Amino acid sequence: MWQVYNNVELHDLKYPPYKPFISPQFRQASSPADIFDAIRAENILLHHPYDAFSPVVDFLNAAARDPQVLAIKQTLYRVGQNSPVVEALLEASERGKQVAVLVELKARFDEESNISWARRLEQVGVHVVYGLLGLKTHSKIAMVIRKEGDGIRRYLHLATGNYNPSTARIYEDLGLFTCDEAMGADATDLFNYLTGYSTKQDYQKLLIAPVNLRQRLEVLIEREMGHARAGKKAHVVFKVNHLVDEPMIQLLYQASQAGVKVDLLVRGICCLRPGVKGVSENIYVTSLLGRYLEHSRVYYFHNNGQEEIYLGSADLMPRNLDHRVEVVFPLEKPEHIRHLRENVLGTYLKDTLRARQMKADGSYQRAKPGEAPVDVQDWLMTYRSGRK
Repeated sequence: MWQVYNNVELHDLKYPPYKPFISPQFRQASSPADIFDAIRAENILLHHPYDAFSPVVDFLNAAARDPQVLAIKQTLYRVGQNSPVVEALLEASERGKQVAVLVELKARFDEESNISWARRLEQVGVHVVYGLLGLKTHSKIAMVIRKEGDGIRRYLHLATGNYNPSTARIYEDLGLFTCDEAMGADATDLFNYLTGYSTKQDYQKLLIAPVNLRQRLEVLIEREMGHARAGKKAHVVFKVNHLVDEPMIQLLYQASQAGVKVDLLVRGICCLRPGVKGVSENIYVTSLLGRYLEHSRVYYFHNNGQEEIYLGSADLMPRNLDHRVEVVFPLEKPEHIRHLRENVLGTYLKDTLRARQMKADGSYQRAKPGEAPVDVQDWLMTYRSGRK
């Protein structure tokens, strides 16, 4: 269907072109070192396709060309046919960097492309691994190890979406650049786990499936239940592609019964029923379909005013929690937490044009007529276009 859409010259029937925003931290970078300086100065959050994907490619190109960079480690799930991401990794290896890449060969519909890229990477000396037996690697993470002064610093890109510039123009996803030391140490342990050199079970900040993700999410939901039982405001907002996992559904029912307000933005399959008397009266489920494919996974916890937000690659499905390697990471910059809570999640929950609410019988209805029209995707495009 995309081929039909792209090959028909009827622009009045198509969405108007949108030019993604490029963050000033990257727009002003004139050398590879400038990119690392920008990330060292502050964590940088990108929201695709409203923010351009090009900074991710620039980050990897900078790593390939910077003489101070010693190594690059990355997971690849879906990268597409013509991949500047893989080209950057090939260049890095050819320039003498140590490059290690985990390629997931069982990414549906992308098997042929991934096998081809894996062969090319191996041909130039990249250390290519294919994951752990019985576990599909679905995490989205890149780590650059750079020599600085008498030591090294680890720079990370963590994301909810694939390293694919083409789908980044039509999939909604979030990504974070950071050089946080604890997350860098966790990333090192994760790559050791993926290559079979470690069986580490405790991570400082990252939530890793199938190691600790399910348990940590359960603890965070139960903490919110504790706030509700103490008479405090309790609220969770989860944005996922699918909600299928039965233990998680039962826990969310318990949270509702404890007095926690539960807002669920579930684009696709949702096996939870909201608004059932005595079971889920405090749960609200919204599915949103629009110009862009909603793909990010966001986990928000009010936490008695000390708000926490986690982003990552994992949906609430048994396959994601138990049978795949997933990475969920915290947002720690107050500005980022406020932006996601107010401008992003807040606007999703106000949408009246693209959103449908699930009823207790499992059917969906559009937003009530008469409400002020809000299209979250249009709003985010306008918001980003107004940034300097």
